[in-house]
Amino acid sequence: MHDLIQTVLAGEEQIDLLQLIDALRGLGKQYFLRNEILQTFSDYCHQAQKPTYFYHTSVLGKLIHFIHELVLAEKSIWILVRPWVGSQEIWSLNDNLTQLEQRTPQALLKLRDSLVEGGAGSDRQSEPDSQVLEIDMHPFYENLPTIHDPRTIGQGLEFLNRHLCSKVSTDPQYWLNALFRVLHEHQYDGISLMINDQIHSSEQLVEQVKQALKVLSDRPADQPYEAFRTTLQELGFEPGWGNTTARVQETLELLNHLILNPEPAILEAFMGRIPAIFRVVLISIHGWIIQEGSRGRPETAGQVVYVLEQAASLEHHIWESIQLAGLDAIGIQPNVVILTRLIPNCEGTHCDMPIEKIQGTQNACILRVPFQANHLQNDPQLIQNWIPKSEVWPYLETFAIDAEKALLAHFHDRPGLIIGNYSDGNLVASLMARRLNVTHCTIAHTLEKPRYLFSDMYWQEMEAEHHFSAQFTADLISMNAADFIITSSYQEIVGTPDTLGQYESYKCFSMPHLYHVIDGINLFSPKFNRVPPGVNEKLFFPYSQTADRVSSVRARMHDLLFTQEDSQIAGYFDDPTKTPIFAIAPLVSAKNFTGLAECFGKSQSLRSRCNLILITTTLNASQTNCAEEAEAIAQLHNIIQQYDLHGSIRWIGMYLPGAELGEAYRIVADYRGIFVHFARYAAFGRTILEAMSSGLPTFVTEFGGSLEILGEYHNQFCINPTDLEGTSRRILDFFDQCDSDPKHWQENSDWAVQQIQNHYTWQLHTRHLLLLAKMYSFWNFVFQDDRQALLRYLDTLFHLVYKPRAEMILKRL
Repeated sequence: MHDLIQTVLAGEEQIDLLQLIDALRGLGKQYFLRNEILQTFSDYCHQAQKPTYFYHTSVLGKLIHFIHELVLAEKSIWILVRPWVGSQEIWSLNDNLTQLEQRTPQALLKLRDSLVEGGAGSDRQSEPDSQVLEIDMHPFYENLPTIHDPRTIGQGLEFLNRHLCSKVSTDPQYWLNALFRVLHEHQYDGISLMINDQIHSSEQLVEQVKQALKVLSDRPADQPYEAFRTTLQELGFEPGWGNTTARVQETLELLNHLILNPEPAILEAFMGRIPAIFRVVLISIHGWIIQEGSRGRPETAGQVVYVLEQAASLEHHIWESIQLAGLDAIGIQPNVVILTRLIPNCEGTHCDMPIEKIQGTQNACILRVPFQANHLQNDPQLIQNWIPKSEVWPYLETFAIDAEKALLAHFHDRPGLIIGNYSDGNLVASLMARRLNVTHCTIAHTLEKPRYLFSDMYWQEMEAEHHFSAQFTADLISMNAADFIITSSYQEIVGTPDTLGQYESYKCFSMPHLYHVIDGINLFSPKFNRVPPGVNEKLFFPYSQTADRVSSVRARMHDLLFTQEDSQIAGYFDDPTKTPIFAIAPLVSAKNFTGLAECFGKSQSLRSRCNLILITTTLNASQTNCAEEAEAIAQLHNIIQQYDLHGSIRWIGMYLPGAELGEAYRIVADYRGIFVHFARYAAFGRTILEAMSSGLPTFVTEFGGSLEILGEYHNQFCINPTDLEGTSRRILDFFDQCDSDPKHWQENSDWAVQQIQNHYTWQLHTRHLLLLAKMYSFWNFVFQDDRQALLRYLDTLFHLVYKPRAEMILKRL
């Protein structure tokens, strides 16, 4: 980046840069983000009558597009540039653009603080303020394997496999000994699995594998394991290799190949065969986990669906692996638990039940543990009511201690894997995993920091409502403590060339008077893995599968969508035969239903050929205790009145069970309609999977990771929710193509279904997730000392930063 900047400074475009900076100063601000910089540059190009190419392909144009922040200090200009995703550089220029200097993150953070405090922005080269804590994770990752190609970020498993296999060539004996120890120490409730004490060393293991293969070579391929169990045990092999002769042979041959010629694919295949994960804990703190009726509050509804479906899929897959390994014969069963909060005042739901079986599973359950306000066990003060996610922080440490006791009593042993969900669940997962010495997975889903502009710099102004000081500290602890992190999209980690990723926003930031984060997370760490979720295929299947559709549900949902009158339905259709545009989401500002309704209302062309169907949780502000939802409800009512949408809109404000919701998607597909995901920002998007799985062509916001679901079709179906005219034009273009080509809608419908079936199923998700758990457990077993210093550092942050902030929240409540 140095060369590009120098080229601008040494050429004729230096004058253009000076004039652009003057234009920025004229705006009366000092701190600018990328969109403001680009808009000012665009205005400058127009006013200066620059040729069309200048904005994009001039040397200055290229530089401007790399700049993500610009600060006008007293006598200098500071810029933060991203040469590529996941990488940031800081440079400063003097006022007349004759001196260029690379700056440290510490210097930039100090400059940001001075702006927040009302200063003009100091140019002095000095040490960072000694009164502010500096958090730097970089030293703890220096000696760990690191991905180098930004394009492979999020493919940690593949990288780790290659790295592990490369270790063999440098120290094959160490590798073989490690493999032997893993197999030899593998057990379940005191029952030895894989190998027993008949095999004393890695060298003997090599010989016994050959002997076992020879013994099995003459047996029928489908012979049950029990028929030769004793023979294998005499050779040193315990249950776990397979349920038939063929399965045992395949697993032993994989081990033999791995010993002789280790390759990443063989390592992955062999680790996938090892039955290592039997007990799994999914932590979802908020507590409003209900299997019937309203599944969650508006802010947690998607999370509840995710963990319930993931738990069921995990149990199914673990059952399958137990049976294939031949372990069902010795009584081993999976045990999957969703750990959440017990709510005594549960409003007629089951949220006050300590244990509740998960429907559609054999052993999986919801385990509920109450929040306790008083740490003294002899004087517990249980929190009686549900509380919003911004207020849970003071209760999490005690919850983790109480939940650990409840889990151990339920499992009668440690779990094999702990999975945290969202910031609060991830913090609890990190605390429990550390004490229990269990593999820990983090799933952020969405991180609050990038959702709120300047939430770090101006945290003090937002603290009373959002408590970001505790939340961001918890995020730093849990994401660095995790053995591995799974995300739904690549953009969730490092964004795009134009935008920062959610995790990238934690790379370098300041919370004035609290701490400076010099390097908060290694984005190139192999702990990151892209593992998107699936969709419930029993509920959300293609509209063309008419044999699976229930006629009574179909008729009932058709009436609901088009004709039924109800106090929970607003609007009607003058012409129900018009093509429907469909959207469903909780009515919160981020989902942007008001923007979609306004986009529809402003476009006479859309209104003339389409109807708009919206499904939310309610349409009455009096029926919600969420201020954000109440405001969005009022705004949507106002937009309907403002654009006189009666006759072309149906707003249904009620919860729909999964079977009915799935049919709603399919009925819209019957009408050759579309689904629109108009969110201002979306980390991913469960409703996108549901709509596409049902056969609906789906338009998706371009902001966030949800666009990745569209794959090669992203250009055709991406929309900008801030560009209402452009969105309506793109939708109309699609319908025009459908009019000119009768096959166009069907082709896109078929592609949507195939895209989900190929890439977004719970089966794919669960198989990958459990393989990750096995591989990272193996990594930690082989390299046990590599993370201890980091974990001790995170303990310090928890006790000296997080706990005091959480205790301050409790005092305010």
